[in-house]
Amino acid sequence: MDKKEFSSLVFLEELLSTSQQLSGQIKEGLKQVKKELEDAKEFDFRQLGDHLYDGIYLSDGNGTTLYVNKSYTRITGIKAEEVIGRSVKELLAEGVYKNAVTLEVIKQKKQVNSMGESTRNGKKMLVTGNPIFDENGEVKQVVIIDREITDLLAMKAEIESSQKQIMAVEEDKNKKKRELEHLRKQQLNHNFIGQGPDMQKLKKLIQQVSNLDVTILITGETGTGKEVVANEIYSNSLRKNGPFIKVNCAAIPANLLEAELFGYEKGAFTGATNSGKIGLFELADKGTILLDEIGDMPMELQSKLLRVIQHKEVTRIGSAKPIHLDVRIIAATNCDLKELAVKGKFREDLYYRLNVVPVHLPPLRQRFSDIELLARHFLASYNTKYAKQIVIEEPAIELLKQYSWPGNIRELQNISERLVIISEPGSTISEQQVGSMINVGAAYSNIINKEVSLKEIVENIEKKTIEQALLHYGSTRKAAKILKVDQSTIVKKAKRLGIKLSDEK
Repeated sequence: MDKKEFSSLVFLEELLSTSQQLSGQIKEGLKQVKKELEDAKEFDFRQLGDHLYDGIYLSDGNGTTLYVNKSYTRITGIKAEEVIGRSVKELLAEGVYKNAVTLEVIKQKKQVNSMGESTRNGKKMLVTGNPIFDENGEVKQVVIIDREITDLLAMKAEIESSQKQIMAVEEDKNKKKRELEHLRKQQLNHNFIGQGPDMQKLKKLIQQVSNLDVTILITGETGTGKEVVANEIYSNSLRKNGPFIKVNCAAIPANLLEAELFGYEKGAFTGATNSGKIGLFELADKGTILLDEIGDMPMELQSKLLRVIQHKEVTRIGSAKPIHLDVRIIAATNCDLKELAVKGKFREDLYYRLNVVPVHLPPLRQRFSDIELLARHFLASYNTKYAKQIVIEEPAIELLKQYSWPGNIRELQNISERLVIISEPGSTISEQQVGSMINVGAAYSNIINKEVSLKEIVENIEKKTIEQALLHYGSTRKAAKILKVDQSTIVKKAKRLGIKLSDEK
């Protein structure tokens, strides 16, 4: 119904109410026109109402139902013919309605809001009732709007559940982040200790190369602290805020090392996870990766590592798509890679790629001036860990300095921990305790307890040193290399000193 038709209806109503002089025929004609206009108006209202998504319920001022739209039936499950022309009180008595808002609107003469639930289908809805007043201020009609919220409540529950899950994931991520940060700090909390000339030169070299984004090869015997040096380089580099991934190439089986380093795609091989796996090189992107025991890397993987270094990219197993990387590589080994390359056990081109900046760590037996410093550092650390105030006497320190330390700093650290563990709180570590721990006490106690020739003392110490080297390294060849003598010398001295040699393959 347009504006013009509505104005015409108003005009006819005014004409009929004010003109008493009109003839009956004219009046009847005007009433007929009015009815047609009212019918058109009602038709437009019904047509509009049936296109609304919310349910519409209309009653008169007494609570008798005048109209409901199609959405009302959809939401409540109540058909129009069940309620039109019937009073709300009657419908309440029959159980069609429950806690109807219409009567409250008529009673309070104001908007009433309520939560409702259909007795037919259980759907929940937000019910809003508004009064329409006549010219005397009485409620002429009541309009009820039903907005279904069953889906909304379900969505709300899902959102709340999702939010809880998100919060749990975030908390888990934050927890893991805190744990990783704690582990990272623990890993990097190893001061590079050393005051001797060699260590001073090494510290200066580390300071020079840390900020240079170059590949570094750290060499040295087992237990000399290669990982500590790698930590120092990383923590002083421009990548110190990026990831630091450490890989022990000797600890991972050869058939798994490739998958660990480079990752794999879904279904790349039998046993591969359905989601695939990101490799350690990818995890180290924008950071640093330490390839420890690089000398034990299988030959077939060395070519792939060479490609990573040359092209700065990695290809997952089962994929042909290379992934660009920005990774700094630090390699470490206790092997002579150049010698391995000559023997064909290590790629020569890879050796030169890794050996851009060589950093060599001397064995502890060549760091005489650092033995006391390291021992006191470890004792202080384990005193804190085990809540013991243990001190060590000077003769015990002197005895530590006389030992050859085939296991290097790692052996000194282990012995220091054992000494603290077996000592009473507040006690002093004696020379005898240290001598018993490193198996050299007999030679020194003999000097005190009885007359012994210098030759016997030297032979005793020599015997203990060779025994320790053989025990730690397992062969005369390796023991000779550590002690800087020929293998034949070790064999001859062992026979002379009564050291039993195991068969070497």
